[in-house]
Amino acid sequence: MIARVLRLSGLAAAGALAFSSSCAHAQDLTGAGATFPQPLYAKWIADYAAKTGVHINYQGIGSGGGVKNFTQGTVDFGASDAPMSDEEIAKLRSPAYHIPTVLGAVVLTYNLPGVTKPLNLTGPIVADIYLGRITTWNDPRIVAINTGITLPKKDILVVHRTDGSGTTYIFTDYLSSVSAAWKKGPAKGKDVRWPVGLGGAQNAGVTGQVKSTPGAIGYVELAYARQNKLSYAALENAAGIFVMPSIESVTDAAAGKAASLPANTDFRVSMVNAEGKASYPIASFTYLLVYQTQPDPVKGKKLIDFIRWAIHDGQAVASSLDYAPLPKNVVAMLDKRLSSVKNVASK
Repeated sequence: MIARVLRLSGLAAAGALAFSSSCAHAQDLTGAGATFPQPLYAKWIADYAAKTGVHINYQGIGSGGGVKNFTQGTVDFGASDAPMSDEEIAKLRSPAYHIPTVLGAVVLTYNLPGVTKPLNLTGPIVADIYLGRITTWNDPRIVAINTGITLPKKDILVVHRTDGSGTTYIFTDYLSSVSAAWKKGPAKGKDVRWPVGLGGAQNAGVTGQVKSTPGAIGYVELAYARQNKLSYAALENAAGIFVMPSIESVTDAAAGKAASLPANTDFRVSMVNAEGKASYPIASFTYLLVYQTQPDPVKGKKLIDFIRWAIHDGQAVASSLDYAPLPKNVVAMLDKRLSSVKNVASK
């Protein structure tokens, strides 16, 4: 499945081949979950296998599937863009950690032939598009914030995820923070009742729908939009400034939040609509889910060694794949957290 998904992303082609070659070996570790960081994880897995000989099979099945498989114990680690809820945590066989790996952006991508300049959008406008209240691209509210752009009298085709998705959680967390109507209606979650639109499976499915459908709008991870050469919008942030998604604007969004994290944080924090003039408003950690007490000490050591490598050496390639590296204070906190995992020999 992962090779099929990654072929849809230009940046991930090499990673897909590397991942496929690693699958020819006996797997040391298995994981499943979020597609949001999938291109980066494919690169990490290939690089780590070349460096250490440890082979990891990661299935990008969406955050909902990752939480389910992790809870059922069918994988050695899970992956999710959405932090587990208290109810989900209560179902685990033993306590687990949320380990942030990088930060990423969710972007509003659209297909409007002839419109070459990036659009401006606001949170309330995006919410009303997804609520079915704004239905055409030349709606007066969209026109008013896009001076100099001729918007077509064309229906807006809304595209959303069909699977349980951390990308959906981040997006709907943002919509809930900027729209009272959204908060009272669909609200936030990995899987919500969409008022309007067509569905696509995983980030790649939404990307494909938008790319092939003039008039479409969808939400995907920044890397998928960039590498598939899709247009994406600047969003008005909490300071009232329209900001394009970028490594720098995601890093800025994370800076204040990371600096204020308490030492004993469980990292289940929201970073949407962050303060700061340069902050992009739909930014988030993505997480690996790891049991505090590893059921298999040998696998456990391999897993923790891989995660240590990822939060240190692996960060060097994050920005080249459109993810923001972890703030240094977060890495220091994670080092202490990983050292407390039980049944894992010291490195």
